[in-house]
Amino acid sequence: MPDGKTTPGADLPDHPDFLWRNPEPKRSYDVVIVGGGGHGLATAHYLAKNHGITDVAVLEKGWLAGGNMARNTTIIRSNYLWDESAGIYEHALKLWEGLAEELDYPILFSQRGVLNLAHSLQDVRDSVRRVEANRLNGVDAEWLDADGVKEICPIVNISPDVRYPVLGATYQPRAGIAKHDHVAWGLARSADAAGIDIIQNCEVTGLELVGNRVVGVQTNLGPIAAGKVALCSAGHTSVLAAMAGIELPVQSHPLQALVSELLEPVHPTVVMSNAVHVYVSQAHKGELVMGAGIDAYNSYTQRGAFHIIEEQMSAALELFPVFARAHVLRTWGGIVDVSPDASPIVGLSPVDGLYLNCGWGTGGFKATPGVGWVYAHTIAHDTPHTLNAPFSLDRFTTGALVDEHGAAAVAH
Repeated sequence: MPDGKTTPGADLPDHPDFLWRNPEPKRSYDVVIVGGGGHGLATAHYLAKNHGITDVAVLEKGWLAGGNMARNTTIIRSNYLWDESAGIYEHALKLWEGLAEELDYPILFSQRGVLNLAHSLQDVRDSVRRVEANRLNGVDAEWLDADGVKEICPIVNISPDVRYPVLGATYQPRAGIAKHDHVAWGLARSADAAGIDIIQNCEVTGLELVGNRVVGVQTNLGPIAAGKVALCSAGHTSVLAAMAGIELPVQSHPLQALVSELLEPVHPTVVMSNAVHVYVSQAHKGELVMGAGIDAYNSYTQRGAFHIIEEQMSAALELFPVFARAHVLRTWGGIVDVSPDASPIVGLSPVDGLYLNCGWGTGGFKATPGVGWVYAHTIAHDTPHTLNAPFSLDRFTTGALVDEHGAAAVAH
């Protein structure tokens, strides 16, 4: 929780509840980051850590990390098919492995592995292809038959007498989960200690342009001048970009998830299936965490249709009959922005000084430290890092797509 002080770093009281200040916004900053979720906070952290840029404000229209950062299923993996995707997600995974020490904060990163199940011969062929591609990119991956799946996760139903029998799975041992709110708090504390202002309850209502250059933002707390403005507000980034006359090729959808009541440890890994479409893990406290696909309609609301919940629970019971008597504790929804090729847009915009980070769809959490690293580089140098260069906005006119829609099975 913030302590209300307006001076950075050393003035914070020595109390675990006071992790960052709650300052009044200054009238100008070198960099304004719009969006106080994981990506915005990670960008601020790496602007300070890697580039020494600390005259930065992170503007969040609600409470810190209260958007998709608090509304996801916390799965972390890097076993994507295409070289470009594997590159940025593997960079993120390597950062995850040292992030708790880097932030000096317990993010509870648990490398329990992830199984992506195959239920048809085409699934098997695609999965083996992905394993080989992963290995060529230095990503740990292996193919397991059904017995191998059972050895890793004994509660998976591998009976041949079901609608979609499990024929095998890809397995990434280094994948896992982390505690999403701890990640946000650790990043916020680090950014604040560097002197970066985190401004909550500050909604951006307009972008100030002079010619083709952004010079500031309008907010409900008044105007704030900026040398550079970086957008990373997930499902609302298209709304913000439109304020500068940019029409982004993304669509926003609700994405729902749910947790069960607390259970004894029973589920040792993360299991994902595209055929029945569900992904399931067990959180640190014991809840089963389940998610599935997006709601088909476009919306900016953080809730979805009931039938999506019903379908993902039905899918979970096909794979895990042992869960039949578990009770749902709560459900929630986030807002994801999906691009035509299901890959992100990270880089420059047509407006000078305005930067874009959006289109992550359902894969934004796992990329958090990696995208913060490359986005900070892009902002600091006004040119993309090699890892995010393929994810430029102009790929939708050049045709150089990174088509994870067709390649990655479940793109979560």
